[in-house]
Amino acid sequence: MIAYIARRLLFMIPTLFGILLINFGIVQFAPGGPVERILAQLQGVESGATAHIGGGGGEVGNAGSGDVSSKYRGAQGLDPKFIAELEKQFGFDKPAYARFLLMLKNYATFDFGRSYFRDVPVLQLIKEKLPVSISLGLWMTLLSYAISIPLGIKKAVGDGSRFDVWSSAVVITGYAIPSFLFAILLIVLFCGGSFWQIFPLRGLTSENWPQLSLAGKIADYFWHIALPVVSMTLGAFATSTFLTKNSFLDEIAKQYVQTARMKGLSERRVLYGHVFRNAMMIVVSGFPGAFIAAFFGGSLLIETIFSLDGLGLLSFESIVNRDYPVVFADLYIFALLGLFVNLLSDLTYMWIDPRVDFETREV
Repeated sequence: MIAYIARRLLFMIPTLFGILLINFGIVQFAPGGPVERILAQLQGVESGATAHIGGGGGEVGNAGSGDVSSKYRGAQGLDPKFIAELEKQFGFDKPAYARFLLMLKNYATFDFGRSYFRDVPVLQLIKEKLPVSISLGLWMTLLSYAISIPLGIKKAVGDGSRFDVWSSAVVITGYAIPSFLFAILLIVLFCGGSFWQIFPLRGLTSENWPQLSLAGKIADYFWHIALPVVSMTLGAFATSTFLTKNSFLDEIAKQYVQTARMKGLSERRVLYGHVFRNAMMIVVSGFPGAFIAAFFGGSLLIETIFSLDGLGLLSFESIVNRDYPVVFADLYIFALLGLFVNLLSDLTYMWIDPRVDFETREV
């Protein structure tokens, strides 16, 4: 197993390199960039994607080749030295390959530089947004698993029953409703929109949170996070519910279950003493991946609706504003965590089922 883990860790290096290289190349041909954004603001046009002239993208074009001001729309009439200073400020006075190699060197030590437009270290920005994203991802994953596992087991035991049919209809309906629409409905109902004023409309904590007791802080935290988590959970447990049900149905049909019943074991003993462990392997081993998916995906609209300043909103704003240090730092961290989570999922599967032999597996 140690050899397998070592191979997987080594394999992460070229994988990360490929991810960064492809996305860095795409950015070179994407229209707009930080220099163009500054020029647009100088011209009185607020735009995060001002078009770039000359066939290049947001940060293409190397300084020193011809008239610098001719490379950017809106730069006519401005001092070329000013444009050159802007390029130097954002690091675009170097060729693309030099910037990419410098980025790789810095990222190897988790040095992500400073945000172009917030003028703070990128790592500090990410740390500030982490509590919101962790809260949404963690509680949504735990809540969805707490619902889907018991529900999936009950549906498997009563396969084809009225409960199985109508619960499937409810789960599918919930899965089909977009989380942001459900979030708006909850705001209208419970945030003083037209009915009750029960939950707060914005933020992760109240303004007086530092002055609250420990119990008060816990209550205030869950008071704020309740509606966003419920909104995200609505459609999140559908897949794991049907996965649990199908996994249990597959195990129940196996010969060892029939043998256990013939020995006179109770149905509960058969279900939870024999079937449960085998059926839950595929469900539990997917928990790390489900958490990361909830952590980094699908939270942008929820964060916006409930005014929660998390990683989803940060990533979106950075892309719109062409804040490339933040964009690539998010990409690097997400990719790295995703690779580690895939490895953790394999190790979790091995922990649940020791029969799995990683020594004979290929990367």
